[in-house]
Amino acid sequence: MVIWGIPVKTAFCVKRNLVLPVTSLLSILLASFHLVDDIVYGSDNGVASNLLIVAILAVWLYGTLILPENRVGHIIMLIGSLLGLTIFWTHLTGAGGLPGIEIGKLSGAFFFVWTLLALAVVSLLSLTVSAQGLWSLLRSKARR
Repeated sequence: MVIWGIPVKTAFCVKRNLVLPVTSLLSILLASFHLVDDIVYGSDNGVASNLLIVAILAVWLYGTLILPENRVGHIIMLIGSLLGLTIFWTHLTGAGGLPGIEIGKLSGAFFFVWTLLALAVVSLLSLTVSAQGLWSLLRSKARR
């Protein structure tokens, strides 16, 4: 069957090896947006912690762009997606998180909360895909 001149089999096919880098890049982008929001709202912990977060994001970006097909890249993206979920969890449960502030009175509160939710969703997807990819890499190595 052909739809708009494109065979149906290829029209809705998602390349599995492209999903993980894309979700990982989205998680990095959303985590950096959230870091900026934290700095703007005054909940940053100083220059040293921000430099550490920037270094972590750089390693995560390196694993996503340079090592996406390697086992090490999958591990970096898996740890990065866990970091994204940790950011979400910390803001939901921590004293300085959403329960501890009056979020509705802040300007830009919608974007702050949206980035948290989007980061959680994309990080969860990235975690699932990276674990699945890591598992398939380990199984293919064991078969050799």
